[in-house]
Amino acid sequence: MPQSATPDAQPYFWRDADLPFIEVRAITDGRKVRYGRHAHSTFSVGAVTGGRSTYLNGSTLSHISAGAVVVINPEVVHACNPAADEPWAYRMFYLDTAWLAKLQHDLGFGAHEGFRPFEQTLSWERDLFEGLNALYDLLVDPHESALRKECAVVAYFARLQQSLNPAPVSTREPNERLARAAEFIDGNYTRTLKLEEICAAADLSPSYLIRAFREQYGMTPHAYVVNRRIEFSRAQLRRGHAIADVAAEAGFADQAHLQRAFRQFVAATPGQYRG
Repeated sequence: MPQSATPDAQPYFWRDADLPFIEVRAITDGRKVRYGRHAHSTFSVGAVTGGRSTYLNGSTLSHISAGAVVVINPEVVHACNPAADEPWAYRMFYLDTAWLAKLQHDLGFGAHEGFRPFEQTLSWERDLFEGLNALYDLLVDPHESALRKECAVVAYFARLQQSLNPAPVSTREPNERLARAAEFIDGNYTRTLKLEEICAAADLSPSYLIRAFREQYGMTPHAYVVNRRIEFSRAQLRRGHAIADVAAEAGFADQAHLQRAFRQFVAATPGQYRG
């Protein structure tokens, strides 16, 4: 069932079992919100509704304010943090990547290559901003039907797709050894990992791996491990699992370690996120 609202300075998370492909986060006074560099497996789009903030997307840092629409492709390292001590407010939408890839395909923006990332990651287009806020109001309304909400989600993201065409398909060859390192972490992040294991899987020296991995993925191998654990924890918390159990399942030493990492990567506590 959808979650209920929380006080202005607390993050509010909306989810609905009838619409499992979308999640919403909102806060109306985020002046104390602080994000570390992180990435999601989901596609993210958000509307800044008050205050000013910095917006890091990949290697691009922008200064944004109310009226901005931010667009974050899956697995891209990013962070948004408030400027000075202003009441920063925003609404973020997280879309399942496979769901959005199918919508792209239906609209003729892709064939068989899967999700096509967006080249434009910041928009000041008023219609997109107002449309995203209207979608938020509809989704959090407990009196609206799931059918109407789903139709509205499809309509908005079809519009976004047509307004911000996806980037051309990349012809750049990936670094296979770094990809092997990432794949090794993806398959083993819930256990204790040693740097030498990751290096052996990729056949790379520690110094090269740390430098090149950060250049390729926007974070160190250690941060990548923690990010994967947080993404796993989010999924388990959405299923209602106990926080202590999630900490152990995700590979954290204890619940306190999960709490600290969750605050850094999600700017919320596990309890706030689970609701």
